[in-house]
Amino acid sequence: MRVIFAGTPEFARVALEKLHCAGFDIALVLTQPDRPAGRGMKLHASAVKQWAESHQISVAQPRSLRLDGKYPEDAVAARAAIEDARADVMVVAAYGLILPQWVLDMPRLGCLNIHGSVLPRWRGAAPIHRAIEAGDQETGVTIMQMNAGLDTGDMLLLEMLPIGAHDSTETLHDQLAELGGQMIVKALESAASGGLHAVPQPAEGISYAHKIDKREAALDWTQPVATLERRVRAFNPFPIACSALNGETIKFWRAAVLPDVRPPSSAIAGQVLAASAEGVDIATADGVLRITRLQKAGGKPLEAADFLRGFEIQPGQRFSSAPPIAAA
Repeated sequence: MRVIFAGTPEFARVALEKLHCAGFDIALVLTQPDRPAGRGMKLHASAVKQWAESHQISVAQPRSLRLDGKYPEDAVAARAAIEDARADVMVVAAYGLILPQWVLDMPRLGCLNIHGSVLPRWRGAAPIHRAIEAGDQETGVTIMQMNAGLDTGDMLLLEMLPIGAHDSTETLHDQLAELGGQMIVKALESAASGGLHAVPQPAEGISYAHKIDKREAALDWTQPVATLERRVRAFNPFPIACSALNGETIKFWRAAVLPDVRPPSSAIAGQVLAASAEGVDIATADGVLRITRLQKAGGKPLEAADFLRGFEIQPGQRFSSAPPIAAA
């Protein structure tokens, strides 16, 4: 079976590698254009592009696939490459471009999407972040037959995965990427023998995982402690939860709810109650959040004991609920 693969980040790279290892003929890879990154803002290729080029697989990087859009020359070139690939199916995973109808109709078996949630819950761009942030107990991967809607296509395969109490977006991402890679191999093997059966998504339980905005990283200490702890996990490794202390933004990589502990009645939300090698304890609306891994501007993430050796935090100081966005 000849496959076109469309994807950009590490989540997609895992699936591409598994398809290749399973023996599928990857005729073409579509991925986002190289982007500036790092302190030097040098152009960096996507994880998918790097893997594809290392395996001598043809790569196209259109800025758009819309023939009537802003970059019609990119779309025309991409259409020619897709036609030349003569693929049976296109596999899509975290690609980052909307597929117009001509793309959806091109392969014989259409376009299959690897989506990191149990649809129809968390349609959209950030299903892993939003599942953790909302306190979901489980998530999963849906292999979907794509249509013109936003993650509205029929379901072909579905597998569930529990969300652990300490899972962050980083750890859950890796589990879902591995599961998604296994499932798309299974889906294409079934498709080759006519064994895939589409099921419409349920009409109930629809929710949308809106794209993560860096401004969401600022913690609001008047929220419940459980909400704040989930946000720390949801925003690791991006955009990283943060708060300001004496005008300097501190990022929080890991936190824990102190069980059955309430702040003193005199404490103000965001106030530091204790700072020790075990962590920095901060008052919230209904409890105490212990920050155990922190990072200051220009520094590296450090365990609390190491962080406090180079950055003094005293009880009574107060973290602001609105750190400077530029510093966050």
